[in-house]
Amino acid sequence: MIRRAVLLLLASLLGAGAGQAQAAGYRYWSFWERDAGHWVYATQGPSLARPSDGDVQGFRFAVSEDSADATRPRGKAGFATICAKTPAQDGRKRVALVIDFGTPSDAPGGETPPAARTACARVSPDATTAEALAAVAKPLRYDTNALLCAISGYPEKGCGEQVSSKANQKPAAEKSTPSDDGPSLGLLAGVAVVVLLGGAAIWQVRRRG
Repeated sequence: MIRRAVLLLLASLLGAGAGQAQAAGYRYWSFWERDAGHWVYATQGPSLARPSDGDVQGFRFAVSEDSADATRPRGKAGFATICAKTPAQDGRKRVALVIDFGTPSDAPGGETPPAARTACARVSPDATTAEALAAVAKPLRYDTNALLCAISGYPEKGCGEQVSSKANQKPAAEKSTPSDDGPSLGLLAGVAVVVLLGGAAIWQVRRRG
């Protein structure tokens, strides 16, 4: 009985892992903020965020399941590097922007992503991130719900559309580690095997008793 229950547990764990692997994703621009050298998913949209002078913010185009799975912008350039050629000016603030157009695997059919780039926007003190972005990366495109669809005209069409599970494949170098996304399928299977062996041992002891 115990052995049968453990086998059912193993099957359910493997099935759950397979279901996660086949989950569909969405192709969109994600918005990030640099905090102590690390990218943090922004808690509000670029049209609401009001960065301070010296802030670094990033945008990444990719296929992701949700914010926890979203792919971060690449590059480690900080404010001093990005805004080195944009001197400070009274009555203005400088915002460093990292714009990562993603990889060919994330691109819509027939489109090729431009090379990632950085820019330093010098804008009014009360400017939002969207206004800073518009100052250095036009044309921008939004949908009727104010969702950012395109930066510098990329992509030409589409906005947050759902893609099939086969298309939702990150390059090997960009795949999240198990510590980022929770237990991996291999880990779950390993735990199930340990439980299975433990259950078998208990069954043997009871049989001998």
